[in-house]
Amino acid sequence: MSLFLITFLSLYGGMHAYAFLRLRAAFLPNHTATLVLAAWMVLMCVAPILVRLAEGAGLERSALFLAWPGYTWMGVLFIFVSTLLACDALRLMAWLANRLLGTAIPGLMVPTITLAALGLTLLAGAYAFYDARRIRTDHVTVTTPKLPPSAGRIRIVQISDVHIGLLFRESRLNGILAAIRAARPDILVSTGDLVDGRLSREDIISHQNRLADMLASVAAPGGKFAVTGNHEFYAGLDQALAFTRTAGFTVLRNQAVPLPNGITISGVDDPAGRRLGVPAPRLSEQALLGSVSEGRFQLLLKHRPDVPAASDGLFDLQLSGHVHKGQIFPFYLLVRLQYPIPCGTSATPKGSLIHVSRGSGTWGPPLRLLAPPEVTVIDIVPKGLQNP
Repeated sequence: MSLFLITFLSLYGGMHAYAFLRLRAAFLPNHTATLVLAAWMVLMCVAPILVRLAEGAGLERSALFLAWPGYTWMGVLFIFVSTLLACDALRLMAWLANRLLGTAIPGLMVPTITLAALGLTLLAGAYAFYDARRIRTDHVTVTTPKLPPSAGRIRIVQISDVHIGLLFRESRLNGILAAIRAARPDILVSTGDLVDGRLSREDIISHQNRLADMLASVAAPGGKFAVTGNHEFYAGLDQALAFTRTAGFTVLRNQAVPLPNGITISGVDDPAGRRLGVPAPRLSEQALLGSVSEGRFQLLLKHRPDVPAASDGLFDLQLSGHVHKGQIFPFYLLVRLQYPIPCGTSATPKGSLIHVSRGSGTWGPPLRLLAPPEVTVIDIVPKGLQNP
């Protein structure tokens, strides 16, 4: 935890310092205005930590009061700093071209660049706030010879990374539920991070229970299945599992469930549990996948979009999330360094398929820029079926 805090404050504090210096140089010759901006920057830098402390102490109203400005500012600051860095990179390229190539590219003054970056940030931030609430329905069709034509089309709806918590309440959950109901799923799956923050038993009894009841009201004749994400462990595993089960999901923790329609659904725990000292399920991912008959369609639910070489080819379709497509551009460029499998549907080297969801909710900042939220509709169609 100490290492995390040091890393967080160093990176996030560095972003604040960079933005502060640029804003002061461009607009704030006045000493009083500079002090006000500095105080705001310090408060916003520690706001996420104060929110978590307030949550842990059961001070929900205080946490909510800090969370809206604190997390919204986090997203806006990231957009602003990214824009400034892009402008500074262009300025550096122009300077190098003038020095090395003898060109005469006109330079831009720092106040002009800062004002332009600020304007772009406000526009992009407003759009990102709006777009985070516009649920898209992405459609994927998978044709397989492993199901007989008599099975018909089997429709699976995937939600992922909803992050139900302080900033994700009934109004936003209603948008996701509307998209699910419109798809009329046979099976509903959640690929982790259904909850966020810290859940107390009192939360589950009161407010969180209302949200769980909303999820439980969605019909899925073939069943509802979920796996843990990293935030289930951060929120408190026992409480997160209780919420997920109250919502009507069967939680698969390195378990496989054969369905009568010829599909076997397997689910594995997120590795965050091992790092936090939670005992891991005895059956490994490879052993779990290997235990399923090759003649059945193998659907794997796994929070993180990685495919170990030993697992590749042992499943037909993997559904994952976790990456949010970066949530706020250009963060996705950094995410791809750790998780190179792109969002959307792609094939693995051994011919399995993986679909990586952009996520249905938001973590931290209630913004999404060039990474709209999605509910995924996957149709599993037997090969040779006419008019699926």
